[in-house]
Amino acid sequence: MSELITLSKQLSRWLRHRPDAIGIKIDANGWVPISTLIHQASQSGITVTDENLRRVVSESDKQRFTISDDGLRIRAAQGHSLSGVDLNLITKLPPPVLYHGTVSKFIDSIKRKGLLPGTRNHVHLSATIETAQAVGCRRGVPVILKIETFAMVKAGIEFELSKNGVWLVDAVPAKFITFNSQ
Repeated sequence: MSELITLSKQLSRWLRHRPDAIGIKIDANGWVPISTLIHQASQSGITVTDENLRRVVSESDKQRFTISDDGLRIRAAQGHSLSGVDLNLITKLPPPVLYHGTVSKFIDSIKRKGLLPGTRNHVHLSATIETAQAVGCRRGVPVILKIETFAMVKAGIEFELSKNGVWLVDAVPAKFITFNSQ
């Protein structure tokens, strides 16, 4: 595995789920000073340089991380399991259809309960079938669910769009999901 992929996975863990793993504190908007992150990673025996950190942010096709306008802080774009992180996302009207990639073992539960965020703060939806397939492939053969977003909006459900193009919603009730969109 390349150095940048390894670092990206470590950053995901630290900035989305386990800042305590290297002793960093994330502020209410998900930010941590880059200098603090580099120092604490070093204290934990992990070498992170300013250069390779910025390369992960700029070169990743998934754009999971954001550096602040002043260049001094970093945060995950979405995907947090930490409570109380407010990314100041703007509510947006989604396209008529979004997609969610999963695997067959979760379909019965999704039919009963809808899509729930699990350990994360939001359900993640994709604008394209291809992106949903890539997400679903992480756990096996992907099953692509079609989400009828306009019906959800009519029902009062709000959507947010992260900086890296992932649509976020608190939950998707099963009645808004088409299960045969493969």
